[in-house]
Amino acid sequence: MGFWKSLFSSSDAATLPSRTKPEKNGAAIASEPRIVFSTERELDLYELEELCDAVGWSRRPLRKVKKALQHSFLVVSMWEQRGTKRRLVGFARATSDCAFNATIWDVVVHPKFQSQGLGKALMRYTIKKLRNEDISNITLFADPHVVDFYRRLGFILDPEGIKGMFWYPD
Repeated sequence: MGFWKSLFSSSDAATLPSRTKPEKNGAAIASEPRIVFSTERELDLYELEELCDAVGWSRRPLRKVKKALQHSFLVVSMWEQRGTKRRLVGFARATSDCAFNATIWDVVVHPKFQSQGLGKALMRYTIKKLRNEDISNITLFADPHVVDFYRRLGFILDPEGIKGMFWYPD
């Protein structure tokens, strides 16, 4: 429960802190890159495809990815920023009925940025944005190897005996 409470007690910072060191003239400069979150929908689809390739996801037609982004309720990107250069290192999106429910899709963090708390930060940011829109029921689908990651964030399997069902064309 502490995770969920922390979503509402802290400010909605869009940048993770970076370490700084003093410069010769006394001004502080960043000694490390910053991680920045954005909800801008204008993403380079090829850069997103490279990110998905890096984690081994199957390629999807870019026209469909573009359509999915356009019709998503929320699109969150996570960037490594070094000076004026930005690199896409994480991504998530959500669909919603705009009242009660949202489903988080396509959560991805570049392998070089995994195991540093950035996936957790991406999810916290995404959930906070959904809660700010008064969405009270947040669901997601997870591959078996990441179920424990989502469990540690407070997600539970099959609450109240609810079972997800799927229909696929033959």
